[in-house]
Amino acid sequence: MTTTTPPRPEVELDLTLTRKEPLAEGVLRLTFVHPSGLQLPAWEPGAHIDLVLGPDLVRQYSLCGDPDDTSVLQVAVLREAAGRGGSVHVHDTLAEGDTVRVRGPRNHFALADADRYVFIAGGIGITPILPMIAEAERRQADWRLVYGGRTRGSMAFARQLAEEHPDRVEICPQDERGHIDLDAAIGTPQQNTAVYCCGPEPLLNAVEQQCTSWPEGALHIERFVPKARDDDAPATSFEVELTASAKTLTVPADRSILEVVEEAGVPVLSSCQEGTCGSCETAVLAGRPDHRDSLLSEKERASGDVMFICVSRSHSRRLVLDL
Repeated sequence: MTTTTPPRPEVELDLTLTRKEPLAEGVLRLTFVHPSGLQLPAWEPGAHIDLVLGPDLVRQYSLCGDPDDTSVLQVAVLREAAGRGGSVHVHDTLAEGDTVRVRGPRNHFALADADRYVFIAGGIGITPILPMIAEAERRQADWRLVYGGRTRGSMAFARQLAEEHPDRVEICPQDERGHIDLDAAIGTPQQNTAVYCCGPEPLLNAVEQQCTSWPEGALHIERFVPKARDDDAPATSFEVELTASAKTLTVPADRSILEVVEEAGVPVLSSCQEGTCGSCETAVLAGRPDHRDSLLSEKERASGDVMFICVSRSHSRRLVLDL
């Protein structure tokens, strides 16, 4: 996983949904602009934004437009009837002309420097990969995309990608070709090669397994649901010292750091509450975090410089946080 950027103040804007258009079966592209025509925050491939769709309805979507065009922000949303309600709200309720609060962009899936890229996308997981491909082209790097989905008609951007890059893009509709052949797609470990994957959890797990023999840091995964974990120790209570707020708080075994900090009146930006979006990233000044997120690499976990306080806890009796 790419090293995360240091915590920074979040941009929060009320933007206008100027266009809502179908891209594929069950997939819509949303285009947001500033109501006063101002330029929007800069972003890099792999970034995502929060859409605040209601008081308790905040969802994260990868940016899929052109990073050089700061007049708009674009995301693509798959309608998931069995989801938590965000995508259904987008598809059934949001209308062109509506005002939507947008937070971010933030990026925990940045494109690393490499001589060669292997991109693997499953379904709507193509969205963060799309601007990465444009950037790889700009860098004149060698790259290849293998893109799978349920059917050809459900795969957003598939025709565009195949037409623009016929020698680099392999389209794999499951109903025509079955699952992606990861042996062929990933191959043997190579130096100076980065593997990027976004898609449903079974695909991510399979790619992780396929890349176990690759050099450390070669694989980059983005999740929007928590990774299943079986190595978490039982939760115990501990103390957190908040240096900026001059508070020391006790975190009980049955509550998160985020809950305790917010209850103490210390404002913290948060969104997913699952350790996937990165909005509650907090600098650790002392102590040993018990990382339970789905974002940090093993190297980043070992450094202990940052943690995500919505899910992570402490191995030490006290944590000192920059809050």
